[in-house]
Amino acid sequence: MQPDITLRQASIDDLSLLERWDTHQHVIDSDPDDDWDWSNELKRFPEWREQLIAELNGRPIGFIQIIDPAKEESHYWGDIEDHLRAIDIWIGEARDLGKGYGTIMMQLAIDRCFEDASVTAIIIDPLESNSKAIRFYERIGFQFVERRVLGSSNCSVYLLSRNQWQTKEL
Repeated sequence: MQPDITLRQASIDDLSLLERWDTHQHVIDSDPDDDWDWSNELKRFPEWREQLIAELNGRPIGFIQIIDPAKEESHYWGDIEDHLRAIDIWIGEARDLGKGYGTIMMQLAIDRCFEDASVTAIIIDPLESNSKAIRFYERIGFQFVERRVLGSSNCSVYLLSRNQWQTKEL
């Protein structure tokens, strides 16, 4: 039986939780250079972004951010085509790693992205050095596109098209 994982909008009430998760080594290892500025960002709701908390039977276990990379304010992805989404995802507590929760969270996030009929593909940018994340994304169906420096990090850019997702069996 699949665990009951749901997604809900993150809010300022999640500030201490997200700040605590940011201190865990496995979260730092996935994104060592990022300062999410939670105290400000959790109060903002731009139309190009969703920040979500994944819950297992009501207990927070992870975070997902979905953005429209063409509209995102910092232009992190540079000049990029329309009709894409980008996902950031992590499990908060080490005890919740390796249980399949991330796969379910990613399935929910991908389904959420493709609910918008105009979205043609999803991009992600794991660190080149994060081999576990890369294997995870490849298993889900993401295809390698290129190596790229994003911010100050060496990343591997991956893409999952709508067609790839619709024909993928997990």
